[in-house]
Amino acid sequence: MIDVTIKDIAKKANVSYATVSRALNNKKGVRGETGRKIREIAGELNYRPNAIARGLVKKQTHSFGLIIPDITNPFFPEVARGIEDGAREAGYSIFLCNTNWEKNREIHYINLLAEKRVDGIIIAPISNKVEFLEKTLNSKIPVVYVSNAPHDTQNSYVVIDNIRGGFLATRHLIELGYNSIGFIGASNDSLTIDERLKGYKLAFKKYGMEVDESNIKLGDFKRETGYNLIKRMIEMSNYPRAVFAENDLLALGVIQGVKESGLSVPGDVAVVGFDDIPFASFPEVQLTTICQPKYEMGKKAVEIILETIEEGSGKWVCRKIILEPELIIRKSSH
Repeated sequence: MIDVTIKDIAKKANVSYATVSRALNNKKGVRGETGRKIREIAGELNYRPNAIARGLVKKQTHSFGLIIPDITNPFFPEVARGIEDGAREAGYSIFLCNTNWEKNREIHYINLLAEKRVDGIIIAPISNKVEFLEKTLNSKIPVVYVSNAPHDTQNSYVVIDNIRGGFLATRHLIELGYNSIGFIGASNDSLTIDERLKGYKLAFKKYGMEVDESNIKLGDFKRETGYNLIKRMIEMSNYPRAVFAENDLLALGVIQGVKESGLSVPGDVAVVGFDDIPFASFPEVQLTTICQPKYEMGKKAVEIILETIEEGSGKWVCRKIILEPELIIRKSSH
């Protein structure tokens, strides 16, 4: 299939290339009848603008890059949906990149998106060590962090109050009468783990209770980690009677491990997660969890990118948005 160009349209309409360009871009200087004729011919020839060439001229590609660590975690598609909806409403498209929690992939995608000259990058970084990203882009492309962000960055971010969320989850279990409460999380270098664990410990401190460090187990964010860690603790007959899992996938793994060990939830082990992914409300799960406004997080990230683009190069908007968590109580904890 041969691509139709404005030269083909100009030849058939018997006008100049410039006249075709003005007509198709709704600019002044083209008579109404001539403009209608040009647009009709463009439709007949099935003309499609060359977005790459147009982007090079305008120094805009009308596209954003979205880098997330785990497309299989239902939390991130919800964030991505908010980003995609916000971008589409503004006439932008999205390049979606999944790093699978691999730093090399993250670096590769940062370089790739920079080469594609995207107008902005929204990223849920694997860790707080984002020096490569910030050095590579060097203020050439606006960046917004979502879900996880180093607080000392000069870039914008939209995150949840993780300390508050960890506190709410643990306080809920303490107020139900549990004093043996475990924490299962990931061991990567992110503020997510640090802050949710800090919230967990703050709740113990508020109620004058001691934290049993042997009840804190770390692995990665996968469901299998929650399953394996709680199974191991149960097999050693040294398991907590309640667990706060750093995310819902870990919590689902904990529930599976508890039940496969012949124990019940919440009868033997109460479980609280974090994120409120769709699976959390399923009748057979009914997971108590901390709700994050995932869709809103994505939409706000796009709003910041668009605001930055409107400001112009070198005048990046810097917004630090911390959203409030909400405790959703279901049957897994009481």
